[in-house]
Amino acid sequence: MTTPPSLELPAEDRALSPYTGYTRAHWEATADGLLRAAWRWATPGGALLDLPGRPSSSGVRSDGLEGYARTFLAAAFRVAGAGGGDPYGWLDRYADGLAAGTRTPGRDDAESWPLILGHDVQGQPMVESASVAIGLRLTAPWLWDRLDSGVQDRAEEWLRGALRHTPAPNNWYLFPYAVAGFLESVGRGDAETARARERALGLLEGWYRGEGWYADGDSRAFDHYNGWALHLYPVLDAHLAGDTERLAHYGARLHEHLAGFSLLFGADGAPIHFGRSLSYRFAAGAAVGLGAVTGHTPLAPGASRRLVSGALRYFLDRGATGPDGLLTLGWHGPHDATLQHYSGPASPYWASKAFVALLAPEDDPLWKDPEEPAPSEGPDRVLALSVPGLLVHSTRADGIVRLHNHGSDHLRPHEGEAEVEDDPHYSRGAYSTATGPTAAANVADNHLAVEIAGRLSERRRIRPLGAGGGDGWGWAASWHRPVFRPGPPMAPGLRVESVTVARGRYELRAHRVVDAPAGARVRQTGWATGPDDTVRSALHGLYGWESAVPDGQRAPQGTAFTPWAVVPRLTAAADGTTVLVALASLTGVAAGADTDAEPLSGAVREVSVVGDTVEVRWADDGSVTRIGFAPLTVSHLRTEG
Repeated sequence: MTTPPSLELPAEDRALSPYTGYTRAHWEATADGLLRAAWRWATPGGALLDLPGRPSSSGVRSDGLEGYARTFLAAAFRVAGAGGGDPYGWLDRYADGLAAGTRTPGRDDAESWPLILGHDVQGQPMVESASVAIGLRLTAPWLWDRLDSGVQDRAEEWLRGALRHTPAPNNWYLFPYAVAGFLESVGRGDAETARARERALGLLEGWYRGEGWYADGDSRAFDHYNGWALHLYPVLDAHLAGDTERLAHYGARLHEHLAGFSLLFGADGAPIHFGRSLSYRFAAGAAVGLGAVTGHTPLAPGASRRLVSGALRYFLDRGATGPDGLLTLGWHGPHDATLQHYSGPASPYWASKAFVALLAPEDDPLWKDPEEPAPSEGPDRVLALSVPGLLVHSTRADGIVRLHNHGSDHLRPHEGEAEVEDDPHYSRGAYSTATGPTAAANVADNHLAVEIAGRLSERRRIRPLGAGGGDGWGWAASWHRPVFRPGPPMAPGLRVESVTVARGRYELRAHRVVDAPAGARVRQTGWATGPDDTVRSALHGLYGWESAVPDGQRAPQGTAFTPWAVVPRLTAAADGTTVLVALASLTGVAAGADTDAEPLSGAVREVSVVGDTVEVRWADDGSVTRIGFAPLTVSHLRTEG
């Protein structure tokens, strides 16, 4: 068996790929390098890849299965995309591992896979069953069809555990769906597989909210799971099955999703740093690649490649793989605060989903057309996504994309707001491609907190109030009940109504704090940045704050982008109903970015607050932004009137 090189990439091709230099050969070399590094840690029979590191909450054996399944997905896309070409014999290894892992499932020995049980018992193997099933489906002519019938039967029996147990109440229902799809594709379908598929698609219809966005379950969780799960599984399944009717149905939703989602990548290739499971990194480009493969995308082939290759290169250039060649748990490098309890050493290999782009053949326009600019590399843009309650804006000068969250909270319907801990990846008011949220134990960035008796409030359930905009500007609004931990969970009647208006690099942040008790105070924070960052955070009080100039609060745990950070902060007293207005910005300090040309103090000519209505007159063109809180109205007038 030939040994592939480590992560050594071909020479750049700046003629074909002027933005990233990457070609299809770079993707194949990356897959081979990642696989080689991971297989150093395989058990003798190849059933488990026990990568080094702290175990997940599911335990070491489940983590070993995760190593097998998620790397198998990369190998499967690699080999299937090459029409069965397998120069390093990856499929032989996975065939041996499948035979060893399914020989005595559940046994405590060196090779046996854990059984697939319900999500609340032993759930992680159900997640991994989907990757095993898709890998087998993609490589059926070269792996499955050559297996001994006894191994096939054992593999089927193990996989059927996913059909017979209860998934978590979210995208997990698509894991049995993927398993059933594989079994049906190899002639092993029956009433049980049909039920699993019907159940998943029925739930998916209920989770679809419009504008190309699914909620991740019966909640308001909108994040990267839209791309690497909720769109990926049904669209890929229909594509592999050749089911044109289903592909048209789910592909149309993917097309609409990508129209907005494609803006969530910075000019440096970074995906938006928002939501859970961010250690999957360049899997954020999976939906973009799948859209190009199936033709369900609004993007030109060169723009699609710009996005997926940009994301891949972004992480490879910033230490996503350690000295041993393994993907680390984190963002750039290792970063504990980015992780969830279910993250284990092999978890980052869900990044393998990005290799779906390799299903486009070598002569496909995805690989042959010249790269085109990403959406964030065009003129300044503001996009209001009313369904998920997100406001996105990008600036050409520095290539940064920012997301203001007025709709995604990741709380399940049955959960009380005081029952769950703060999740910095959803609770903050804004996220970007150049900054990460501070850790939960540090001062919260981009947050409006109410302080009562020395306790600061947190934001849990986010209730969207709307989103919209016009040419060059946009807005989104929401309200929440402040939650206090520890101590009494809420103050009666207290609520915070928030509106963000984006215009160029400016973020107008207006809040109405309702029914604050006597002695209460409020704090508004801005973006968290470090001393060596290439971005700069600014915050300026416009109305209601004790000073227009913020102080700086230290966040010693830093963010995924910097080991130590400072967060600008404004403070004020609040008693009864209080209206507060501030201006924030996040700008690049790299050469060519006009960071300091226009301080925030000079951006606004006049601010007027009468009752519950805010009017802000901008200095550059005299236009007026008007925000009314009762009832909520937001407008932007371009005349001097």
